[in-house]
Amino acid sequence: MRILLIHQYFLEKNDGGGSRFNEMSKSWAAQGHEITVLSGMVHYNTGKKMPRYKGKFTFKDSQFYNNVDVVRCHVSESYNASFIGRLWAYFSFVFSSIYAGIFKVNGKFDIILVTSPPLFVGITAYALSLLKGVPFVFEVRDLWPESAIDTGVLKNKVIIKFAYWFEGLMYKKAKLINVLTPAFKTKLIEKGVQKEKVILIPNAADFTLASEVRKDFDYKKFKNDIGLSDKFVITYVGAHGVANHLIQLLDAAEYLKNTNVIFQLIGSGMEKEMLMTEKLKRNLDNVIFRDPIAKAEVFKYILSSDMGASVLKKVDTFKTIYSNKTFDYMSCKIPTLLAIDGVSRELVEQAECGIYVEPENGLAIADGIKDIMNNPLRLTEMGENGYEYALLHFDRSVLAQKYLNHMKLIVK
Repeated sequence: MRILLIHQYFLEKNDGGGSRFNEMSKSWAAQGHEITVLSGMVHYNTGKKMPRYKGKFTFKDSQFYNNVDVVRCHVSESYNASFIGRLWAYFSFVFSSIYAGIFKVNGKFDIILVTSPPLFVGITAYALSLLKGVPFVFEVRDLWPESAIDTGVLKNKVIIKFAYWFEGLMYKKAKLINVLTPAFKTKLIEKGVQKEKVILIPNAADFTLASEVRKDFDYKKFKNDIGLSDKFVITYVGAHGVANHLIQLLDAAEYLKNTNVIFQLIGSGMEKEMLMTEKLKRNLDNVIFRDPIAKAEVFKYILSSDMGASVLKKVDTFKTIYSNKTFDYMSCKIPTLLAIDGVSRELVEQAECGIYVEPENGLAIADGIKDIMNNPLRLTEMGENGYEYALLHFDRSVLAQKYLNHMKLIVK
């Protein structure tokens, strides 16, 4: 089967962070399927283009992985400049990816798979679906436009009205809709989407990479080498953006100044500079910022941590999502410090793989850490629970095959 994947934020090879479709595409390609990815040139975390993309409208990475080609398409670097800049960043990719899909991708595809957000990538999928005469699958990784409205990314009433209309159009025209959580499925059915049209393939735990890194890895030596051997380390890996609201971890750090707790924040994003300024202003020696790290290296930091943090802004929309970071922690047998209510809380409590603390409440977060940090046996137990639960329900290879089977059913 030939699959055209449209994913504006498909990661570079050595990126850390959520690599859902990097791993999915490798799994499908290993079975002999051919994958072509249309993706953006601007990095999700930095908002900048890599030097090799500068001055180019498209850039093709043939055999990015075996049987996987990636065509990078122009995206404006104006996302963080203003509302108009943000809108142009979305639509510049729409225009460049449609162009690339017509002129830079060879041959006929059996199916198109598009993953959102941003919601407007659906324009590319719909246009190419019509032009190439093939069905498309629409994936909902985040409820747009609700999450964009709740976090303040979308404020213009005209654009919001258009976004809701376009969301409905995508659900109508897609042959199949995949969602990442049960709450998403319920929400879409409430919006009038046919139940039979919605499938659930959630985020997954990367057991393969975690196992590879764990081989011969001396976490005590690594922890000592980075100067944290006597510390209770809580690591956060991912974007430092508005939605993540990492200021709540700095708030907790203020209450934990006289303990051996260290918060280690790995990644980048539009709020990182502000967070680093706050750290200095508050004299928080118990907060460490690290630049983005390749996925394999990131797992070393996770494996040598005592807990992994999954946090988001306290808005109702985020009660419907699973945090993909939690799955990484589970695969590394590290318990989760969770400041996200809703289905993520249900998951952690059902798996007994961490503790829930009230989002945006620094004192509650600090108290939760104090309660658990002096119970090493319980922490170990939580780590093991998470690993076993994820192995049973969130194995990436199993979910990739399930996704493929659903797509095969709608290919003519």
